[in-house]
Amino acid sequence: MNLLALPAFTDNYLWLLHDTRQAVVVDPGQAEPVLQALQERGLQLQAILVTHHHADHVGGVDTLRKATGAPVYGPARECIPAPFIPLSQGSRVEVLGLGFEVMDVPGHTAGHIAYFCPQMDGGPLLFCGDTLFSGGCGRLFEGTPAQMQASLDQLAALPGDTRVCCTHEYTLSNLKFARTVEPGNAALLQYISHCEALRAQGLPTLPSRIALERDINPFLRTRESAVAAAAAGFAPTTDTRNAAAVLAALREWKNEFR
Repeated sequence: MNLLALPAFTDNYLWLLHDTRQAVVVDPGQAEPVLQALQERGLQLQAILVTHHHADHVGGVDTLRKATGAPVYGPARECIPAPFIPLSQGSRVEVLGLGFEVMDVPGHTAGHIAYFCPQMDGGPLLFCGDTLFSGGCGRLFEGTPAQMQASLDQLAALPGDTRVCCTHEYTLSNLKFARTVEPGNAALLQYISHCEALRAQGLPTLPSRIALERDINPFLRTRESAVAAAAAGFAPTTDTRNAAAVLAALREWKNEFR
């Protein structure tokens, strides 16, 4: 099974998973990179998976559906290009001989979902849209801090070797913020050097791994005393015993961070 990160726009990745004959694409905000990859590799598109309704994740859906006939799967509680097969927590999608479990992960948007394949060569696979980024998380456009905290807790509980396929190359900017939050985190400093080397070669920093994110991502570390103290340094009224309150402070801080 082959996993490709197809660049789109300025910093999006459209994830293409294929077995050399058939393929599935996740969050195709643009059709052209996907159609080109299918043609170059002689692949037939079997399914289109969508995590949430934002235009940079669904903009290519109609074109791909018309060009390939592939069915579209997406969040039941969001408006994405119809027709599509609605999914929510507990749903299952069978594609390429693999079984993807659907998780409700609201926060970035109200009905955001993620796709988790627990058994696959190379380790479990997670397509998490804009909920979890390497070193960060999505902005809270529609959900609450408590919802995002619950969503991130659900993702953080996945097996440590799970590959995290997020949809933006935000890693270096996220890690700059993470280093401000936890300047003494040795694992974080090592990861920054690794990612800087990848980007210097023009390579993606993704996929990440859940175990790594637990060690370096402040939004998965809201119960760590150092992270909570840093959040309170930004927003002094933060209840450092409340993980969602710490997340809310971190997110506001990150929104302003340059």
